[in-house]
Formats: sequence, structure tokens, C-alpha cells
Amino acid sequence: MKTAKDFMTEANAAVARISAEDAIEAYNAGGGVFVDVRDSGAIAQSGTIKGALRVPRGMIEFVADPAVEAFHNPAFAKDAQLYLVCGAGGQAALAGKTLKDMGFENVTNVGGFGDWKAAGGPVES
Repeated sequence: MKTAKDFMTEANAAVARISAEDAIEAYNAGGGVFVDVRDSGAIAQSGTIKGALRVPRGMIEFVADPAVEAFHNPAFAKDAQLYLVCGAGGQAALAGKTLKDMGFENVTNVGGFGDWKAAGGPVES
């Protein structure tokens, strides 16, 4: 039986994590899709990355799968560079591992939104 620690270890091994500064550089270069995987309540309290898609971790499979027409978002293309953010990096890692399992290759964990904001990344409410 797996524990939460086991899931986190697997996710962190599968999904590269970058610093907030490197993520801001990638954002400014315009080469990716930024996704906040926190629930709407957390985003309402703190804001999110400017222009980020808001896809709660519990919906990631549905939004990423083109076969689920009711929820699919075409920004989730198999060749898209996806940058995931959450509160501290754990949910982003877990969501990233799910996306990797679904065949997405270019998935990066940005870590926590607080780090992004502290580093001067663009934000919105």
C-alpha cells in the first residue's frame, strides 16, 4: 500500500521543478501554458499567475483528455509546454505526474504561487 510520501516521491522524480525566477523567465518568453491547480477558494484568497488557466487538481484528467468533450481544454495539447503551480508545489507535482502518465512530456512544476509572487511574477485576482 502506498502512502502520501510514496506518491510525492514518485511525482517529484517524474516532474522537473524549476525556480520561480526561471518560471518567470519562461513566462516572459511566452512559450508555455501556465496552469494553477489549486481550488477556486485558494485562488480567490491569493490571486494567481496572470493569464494562468485555473484547473483544480481533481479535474486535470478531464480537462487534459480530448475524449472528454464536456471538459477538455484544447490548451492541453500533447506537445504543449505546461507549467503547473499550486500552494507549495505538492499538488503541482502530483498533477504533473498524472499528466505525464497521460502522455504529456513537457510538464514542469513551478512550485508555490507565493514564491512566484515574491519573485515579482505577474499576478491577477
